[in-house]
Formats: sequence, structure tokens, C-alpha cells
Amino acid sequence: MVKACQVLGLNRSTVAARRKRADNDEPPRRSRLHAVQPRALSQQERAVVTALLHSEAHCDQAPAAVYQRLLEQSQYHCSVSTMHRILRSNQEAGERRHQRPAQHHAIPRLLATAPHDVWSWDITKLPLVRRGVYLSLYVVLDLFSRFAVAWMVSRKETAHLPPS
Repeated sequence: MVKACQVLGLNRSTVAARRKRADNDEPPRRSRLHAVQPRALSQQERAVVTALLHSEAHCDQAPAAVYQRLLEQSQYHCSVSTMHRILRSNQEAGERRHQRPAQHHAIPRLLATAPHDVWSWDITKLPLVRRGVYLSLYVVLDLFSRFAVAWMVSRKETAHLPPS
């Protein structure tokens, strides 16, 4: 027996247990993955939970929110993880809200073909000697030549100050 188990690469205790079961006419053990859980929901209960998750009141809510709403109404059908499990088995896991599709807006590109064609402006903070005190430097740039057309320094940033 020892030599046979070594050659076949089997564990002796496994072979002995299988022989004992075969002698007692016991059915072979099923894998735990395929075992039916004793407290699992029946098909009718799963159908009720699926109908609740698809109902008008709960169709766009997460299972945790549905669970809370049902508890507030003194209803308990299953746990939150079971709701997730049911949705996953129906390939419905993920975002449940209706969402607008992603928008792809073109990035605005400015093209200057001659000087003074397109101007752009920016504000830069200039720190002073005193900590936390800044000056605002407003600069207007010509995009074609990249020269500063105008500039101004101010103590505070407001919409009325940018040079025009």
C-alpha cells in the first residue's frame, strides 16, 4: 500500500478513507462548491427578491439602500450580500442608476496666424516678504509672438481689474 501510494502520488489516509466508504456503501462526498446550502433561498424567494430589485421603487438603488428601505417597512427577505449574489447570478452587478453616456467635448484650440490675432491672459500670485501675503500679476499675452502685450500688479484679485 505504501509503495503504491508513493508511485501514484496519493495520500495513504485518502485511499484508506475511500476504501472504508466503499466498503460501507456510502455515497461519494460532493465538493463543497456544489453543496446546497441548507438556508439558501428557494427559487420562489429568489424570484421575489429579483422582482423587488427590479421594481419601480428600487430599480436604481443599491442593494444596501433597498435593504434599508425594506427594513423601514418591516420587511425582510434576505441579507444585502444575498441581494448582491442574486444580481451577480443574473449578470446585473454594477451600477444600477441610469446615467448619461460620457460626453467627449473637443478641446478648444486657439490658432494665431499673425501678431495681435489672438490674445490670452493669466493671473500669477507673487509672494511678498510677509508670509501669506501675495500680489496678483495680470499678464496679457499675444499667442503668435508670445510677447506680453500688457501687464498689471494688484493687491487683490477681482474681476474688474484684468487689463483689457
